[in-house]
Amino acid sequence: MTQNITKYVFVTGGVSSSLGKGIIAASLAKLLQAQGYRVTIQKLDPYINIDPGTLNPYEHGECYVTDDGAETDLDLGHYERFLNVPTSQANNITTGRIYQNVINKERRGEFLGKTVQVIPHITDEIKERIKILGSSGDFDIVITEIGGTVGDIESLPYIESVRQLKWEMGNNNALVIHLTLIPYLSAARELKTKPTQHSVKTLMESGVQADILVCRTEHELGLSIRTKLARFCNVKENCVIQSIDASTIYDVPNLILDEGLDKVVLNQFRLKRYKPDLKSWNSFLKKHKNPIHEINIGLIGKYVELQDSYKSILEAFIHAGAANEIKVNVKSIHSEYLNSSNTKSILKTLHGVLVAPGFGERGIEGKIESIRFVRENNIPFFGICLGMQMAVIEFSRNVLDLKNANSSEMDINCSDAVIDLMEDQKQVQNKGGTMRLGAWSCMLSKESKAFSIYKRKSISERHRHRYEFNGAYKPQIEAKGMLATGINKDTNLVEIIEIPTHPWFIGVQYHPEYKSTVANPHPLFKSFVNAALNYKLSK
Repeated sequence: MTQNITKYVFVTGGVSSSLGKGIIAASLAKLLQAQGYRVTIQKLDPYINIDPGTLNPYEHGECYVTDDGAETDLDLGHYERFLNVPTSQANNITTGRIYQNVINKERRGEFLGKTVQVIPHITDEIKERIKILGSSGDFDIVITEIGGTVGDIESLPYIESVRQLKWEMGNNNALVIHLTLIPYLSAARELKTKPTQHSVKTLMESGVQADILVCRTEHELGLSIRTKLARFCNVKENCVIQSIDASTIYDVPNLILDEGLDKVVLNQFRLKRYKPDLKSWNSFLKKHKNPIHEINIGLIGKYVELQDSYKSILEAFIHAGAANEIKVNVKSIHSEYLNSSNTKSILKTLHGVLVAPGFGERGIEGKIESIRFVRENNIPFFGICLGMQMAVIEFSRNVLDLKNANSSEMDINCSDAVIDLMEDQKQVQNKGGTMRLGAWSCMLSKESKAFSIYKRKSISERHRHRYEFNGAYKPQIEAKGMLATGINKDTNLVEIIEIPTHPWFIGVQYHPEYKSTVANPHPLFKSFVNAALNYKLSK
């Protein structure tokens, strides 16, 4: 349903962070997509970092990577999982990148001697970036999520840019959704609207009137509260949308459909509304909520205290579980607390183990010990990025008897660096944006388990790493039974290792979790979950 003019939806947040702007944006996009509209979502992040690539996972959750090698906010993962459409560098904009571009222009003399200011130069750059996706002609509707909460100093240039864009585009081409919190005071036994009123007032002080209010709440919003919010926030009553807590984020599209959020958006844009085709989505939901079997998977990492650190992995298990009609209980295990004396007692009740990606030496011995246990006891094993590297180290130490086997990332002087710094990384000084990033091709061995899973010879997967399997050790590692079954032909980089004599033992250098969506669960996760069930049933 191609339109001549791209329509823009801006999603702002108030009262509190972490209300779920990304999920609301993705859910609305899903409903519009299900009606035939071409939709994409972009995220504006107000931090000064160029990208989240150098941020600690405790600080910002996982760093999501796109096909074109952009290190981005984890919300882009939600966008891809909901829409099944790849995002790119253009879908994530940070204050750091905005200022860097403006300063670069100033250094080149593009401003012709003018004083460079937040307004108009920074705001013009923001507006230009916002409109890139819309000007491509590929989308009918662009949804733009603005990070942070209104009133934050760092968000003000974005809000001002939205004000200008809304004025320039007109009400029929741009609208603002304001996501806010309606707290419930248990002592008073009532929902309170005052925080939302203040949030809307703060937004209006910046010159932006919210067109739609989406209200996060633990309890149903009655008619009286909706009327009150409409009256004091200058929105129509049908534009007060309830977003009640859901058992899963995948319920949200149906919940906001019932609330009519897509209807009010399309009405304001003067676009035709169709009955959304959510057949496959609801089929996934049905399987997700009505599993036939149940398994326990151990997720071994060093950032397990924060669930968002492994967000894409956790969601990939949901997709794979639904595809197999299996409930996957993910047990987070901190690698730092695993050792030879407690590994058996912690892991023996699990039906599969995934060793997660990461950087640095903290917790690696626990990862190595856990891999040894699952390898020796035929428990399904899945290693991703660092997890794959740890599997190579464990095998080298305990099967090849290379007791000093390690990664040069952990020990620069180790005598057997079975994992080593990539050649093109050795001269790199700047840490930001210089890893091997984005989609790279990989050729699979036809006799491998990986080939039987993917069912094709050539695959493309996303990467984020500096260190690699040291090819000098490949002959002796393969001679002992760990095979390199996936190779990048251009660089000779080993992408996949597996042990054919083990029921399911696969390590991958890339990040398959980034490509798992509701519509297309990742084949490796599907196979791993199925292997874990077979292991459970065989006991």
